[in-house]
Amino acid sequence: MCGIVGYYGPGGSEPMLRAMNDCQIHRGPDGEGVFFDGPVGLGHRRLSIIDVAHGQQPMTTPDGRYTIVYNGEVYNYLDLRAELEALGVSFTTDSDTEVVLHAFAQWGAASFDRLNGMWGLAIWDATEQRLTLSRDHFGIKPVYLAQCGDTFVFASEIKSILASGLYEKAVNERTLYRYLRFRIHEDGRETFFAGIERLEPGEQLTIDASGTRREPFTRLREELAELAREQRPYNDAAAADYKARLIEAVRLRLQSEVPVGTSLSGGLDSSAVAVIINQLLNAGDETTKEAVGAQQNTFSAVFPGSLNDEEQYVDAVLDICRGQVDAHKVKPTADEFKADLRDFIRTQEEPLISSGPYAQYQVMREATQHVTVLLDGQGADEMMAGYIPYYFVYLRQLRAQGAKAAALELSKSLDVIYRLGRFKLQDKLKRKTVIPVTQLLNSTWASPYADERFPVEGSNLKLRLIQDLFHNSLPSLLRYEDKNTMRFSLEGRVPFLDKEVVKFIFSLSDEAIIKDGWNKRVLRDATRGLLPESINRRRNKIGFTTPQGEWFMRLKNYFYGVFLSESFANRPYFDQNEVLHAFEGWIKGTNGIDSMTFWRLLNVELWLREFFDEPDPAVQAQPRIKTDLEPNADKQLDLVTASGEQVRRYPLRTDLVNKDTDLDGFVTATVDRFFAQLQADPEHAAALQGKQWYLFISEKIIAITQGRSYFIWDINVGKPARILSKYVTRTPAGIGLGSPFTMQLAIQEAGLPRVLYASAGGAVGKVLGKRGMFYELVGNDIRAIDGPTEYSAYPSNVSAKLAPKNPDEVAARLSEQIRARAPEAYRAGFAGTIVMDANDIGRNVLGADVPGDRSRFEEMFADNPLGQGSEQTPLAIVVVG
Repeated sequence: MCGIVGYYGPGGSEPMLRAMNDCQIHRGPDGEGVFFDGPVGLGHRRLSIIDVAHGQQPMTTPDGRYTIVYNGEVYNYLDLRAELEALGVSFTTDSDTEVVLHAFAQWGAASFDRLNGMWGLAIWDATEQRLTLSRDHFGIKPVYLAQCGDTFVFASEIKSILASGLYEKAVNERTLYRYLRFRIHEDGRETFFAGIERLEPGEQLTIDASGTRREPFTRLREELAELAREQRPYNDAAAADYKARLIEAVRLRLQSEVPVGTSLSGGLDSSAVAVIINQLLNAGDETTKEAVGAQQNTFSAVFPGSLNDEEQYVDAVLDICRGQVDAHKVKPTADEFKADLRDFIRTQEEPLISSGPYAQYQVMREATQHVTVLLDGQGADEMMAGYIPYYFVYLRQLRAQGAKAAALELSKSLDVIYRLGRFKLQDKLKRKTVIPVTQLLNSTWASPYADERFPVEGSNLKLRLIQDLFHNSLPSLLRYEDKNTMRFSLEGRVPFLDKEVVKFIFSLSDEAIIKDGWNKRVLRDATRGLLPESINRRRNKIGFTTPQGEWFMRLKNYFYGVFLSESFANRPYFDQNEVLHAFEGWIKGTNGIDSMTFWRLLNVELWLREFFDEPDPAVQAQPRIKTDLEPNADKQLDLVTASGEQVRRYPLRTDLVNKDTDLDGFVTATVDRFFAQLQADPEHAAALQGKQWYLFISEKIIAITQGRSYFIWDINVGKPARILSKYVTRTPAGIGLGSPFTMQLAIQEAGLPRVLYASAGGAVGKVLGKRGMFYELVGNDIRAIDGPTEYSAYPSNVSAKLAPKNPDEVAARLSEQIRARAPEAYRAGFAGTIVMDANDIGRNVLGADVPGDRSRFEEMFADNPLGQGSEQTPLAIVVVG
């Protein structure tokens, strides 16, 4: 398995090609090579599997005409080699690469349909000056391409095209809309990057001086449809024939000079692969023994205590293979998912339908410590109706043939169908609000795509399976497989996608696929006696996935922070208020939205940050924790107020507070630390000596310690709050009453009549050109209510808070303790405590034990010198003079 890159056209160069190739080192850490000829450059990264000592690429025929870069494995290469040798072709390596190269030299593009395997390749014909790209029948291996001006670039990964410097990044907004609305994430040729396409399964592209041409090199889709019409009888002999074919498909995919293992989820498909390999080991098959060794390595993701844990089924397979298996289990957690999320999204390059492939990502990370090749069960669901919706397709097909057959099949499938509908039924019984995903999107952006549709075959089972094999379902699963394996320099092999095995299944009657409520019937029959009954007769499919709902609930703070962020708000794609409202409802269980919807929104936002947003240097660098005698970043210690006073503000860093924090002890310990640092610094100590000074404290931490801060999901927002908040300008970072949460707190604190009265006064004030009438009428306590703020430290990033209770009394109490503890040299200069509500929009003194004009203290914070995000400085010592 490898990575390929290349270009055709005058814009290419060696430095560009090498930059593209370097992006894919994980796909091929064992070697690299480049080739240049006229308008063409080809690059290759090698992961050595077969003929490790030879087979380096690019590889050129002895006559110098054809040069190949190739990513994949062709499993019938020995048969093709023998055929070519009979035609007089000589070989200098034992690699399948050389067979593919000479097959093309002998038969041209017709050679591709003779290959049985997986590949993405490029072949340069120096005589005809023609470049040919090709992708295998099922699209197991990727080929991405882009026309950039007069130059054509291609690669195994999108990141390499981005690294070319020729492609101008842009979002494919139609694809994005279809993903958000219909959950489509592998949409034919188009990717999420405008102008970057993929070769489709079974497709080839040629490019030369006359232009480009794309066309299928195979009739496999048509052949499957033709075979489906044959409806050969299904019986025990057909099941035995399928079993023999599947075993041979597995055995062929064990050809390797490096260790081979098995991905084992506990489902029917991967379990079948594992027990077949075990059977081959028992039979003494030399190919298997050389590749697997004395014991088969299996790799599984398990989730103890979760609803979708499959460890019991994994263990059942391991028990059958006892003595010949070395099992490896990973136990992914929500916290690990959060830590890996950025790399996971970068690995996949395009948004995914769910977080499920993260389980596979973790499995591959473990597997690479033990093996280089991994077999798994991808593809079986799409050819043997492994998903519940296929039952409905089959029932409609039977209904068209006669009501009796459909009724009989329905009666034996009720338990399966119930599992699909039970959650929707529960939501209806609980009267949960139904929120369409379109309500969460920016209507201005979405409106041009309102007529988009995603039609699927609904009444012909085999035609639906063909559709899902080549377009709707399998392509995305193969993308996950390729990206996750190659991220960790592994080769993934999928024996169920042996094209001859697939053809055989489609030649059988539909009863080989579904009968009496049992899907994958031919596979179940073929593995009876090999697999435990608990797996062979199992009807509740789960597969390689994660406990997404449980994880999202645990990570709700993080998710809410993403949806609250300024970048999310500024995207043209989302309606932030609706998303926040929906997410709150999901957390409370009041709406019927599933976690998949929120995953898509989150995935798009993080994907945009990764591939389109410019990195923020401040975020990339690890900030140094400042001392109490230094200003916050981009702030100043000193300020001259509008009244002409010279003041110095020392921001004091603290730990985070919660409702159980002892505020008095917390403040006095922080002040003690300040004076300890001050006495060790003569310059600053002299600056404070004999001066008047104050303690300024953020109203936010007082409110939190008083229990007046509330997680947004604990605030029961009523209809009046939702309506009124829409008429308030939503200020940056959640300040004010522009969100339903803060408005609800205002109503609870002041009462709905007072809020309505102030709202009316505010409206009159606007007409008269007088600003701030609302807050004058409703009171300063309401002005101090703040909502969740993106840049605040936890819990303020997911909370809304009221103004503190009795702030004057709090100030007096703190002042009394500070006077008792301040060093004698500075005690006389202490003038009191100020409770300050300050932000980048305005300042407001909420409490103080100092008489006089409070606007004087507001002037001292004109530039908002504190920071309650990563700075964690909610306190300040302010020196006057």
